[in-house]
Amino acid sequence: MDKKAILKMVDHTLLAQTATWEQIKEILDDSMAYDVASACIPASFVKRAKEYVGDKLPICTVIGFPNGYSTTAVKVFETEDAVKNGADEIDMVINIGDLKDKKYDDILQEIKAIHKACNGKILKVIIETCLLTEEEKIKMCEIVTESGAEFIKTSTGFSTSGAKFEDVALMKKYVGKDVKIKPAGGISSFEDAEKFVELGADRLGTSRLVKIIKG
Repeated sequence: MDKKAILKMVDHTLLAQTATWEQIKEILDDSMAYDVASACIPASFVKRAKEYVGDKLPICTVIGFPNGYSTTAVKVFETEDAVKNGADEIDMVINIGDLKDKKYDDILQEIKAIHKACNGKILKVIIETCLLTEEEKIKMCEIVTESGAEFIKTSTGFSTSGAKFEDVALMKKYVGKDVKIKPAGGISSFEDAEKFVELGADRLGTSRLVKIIKG
């Protein structure tokens, strides 16, 4: 697969707690230079980033990140604020404790509420696969499908591990036909990226592929 085609699927990401505007600006410049899908950055930078890039690049940000246990009201407010500030895409973290407690309807209603707050913008639902059983992963495929969210996403990149090939294969098997798949966390080579795409990935959350191209 052509590297340019892979880069078009990348959400070029910087979510480190120590990120500065100069580092974010470099992410934005590189994202525009290499024609990636979006730049995924902390919410506090969204307004400034959108003013900087205009319509040249979609801006993605994260909600309830990285632990997912904020209340639904807080996550909805975060989403509304991010969209108001210019975010084009929202990556939210589910409440993993609710999943462990089998509070499936609570999770569904939360995703629906956040999707509504997106006001037409793309929503990706992070399920943090490394903390889940296979049964829980399958259940989340079903819930995300029912919710109307555009994407299911493997990982925050801040937990015990990131994307795994077998998780993307499982998602491809169990999500609805209209739900896209985003592996994220630990995608460190174009070879791995291509394998993820072959397994069914539609987006790739990573900071490393652009760095590899830059040398």
